[in-house]
Amino acid sequence: MVKVVGIDPGLAETGVGIIWGTAASVAGFAHGTIRTDKRQDQAHRLACIHEQLLSVLREETPQLMLVEGIFSLGRYPVSGISLGKVTGVVLLAGSQAAVPAVEVQVREVKRVLTGNGNASKDQVETAVRRYLKLSAPIRPFHVSDALALALLGMFRFQTLMTGCRLDGLQNV
Repeated sequence: MVKVVGIDPGLAETGVGIIWGTAASVAGFAHGTIRTDKRQDQAHRLACIHEQLLSVLREETPQLMLVEGIFSLGRYPVSGISLGKVTGVVLLAGSQAAVPAVEVQVREVKRVLTGNGNASKDQVETAVRRYLKLSAPIRPFHVSDALALALLGMFRFQTLMTGCRLDGLQNV
């Protein structure tokens, strides 16, 4: 059995999803959100995210952490810079807890879980809910996105950890 944590970084809210099981089946899961107070300065908010995540990683001892890759919309470059800072403290927490971390682009997560790299947040949430056999919607979306990352990590655990896979073996 493997345990994978998925992180959807954000300065206001960072989604945390933990999945344990095998590539074929989910045995259990947990999720939550690290929230920061916008009235605090950025350094304090980053420290809060780091401390809370480091605590979770040390308590849960996952074998792998998947982090949503950084993206920036041209209209909002400051948001991309802020996201980069949050991702930095997330990766630092993973390193300090000795948890290997892999950054994954959101399009890849969407493609694997829904079959569409341009899927909406609702479509991703529905796919995660289906995999986890839940009837109630998963909110906020940061949480369903983090669980989606953890699912991808579980599906691809062996490849992500070894960097090696076999493609295209066919009987002829």
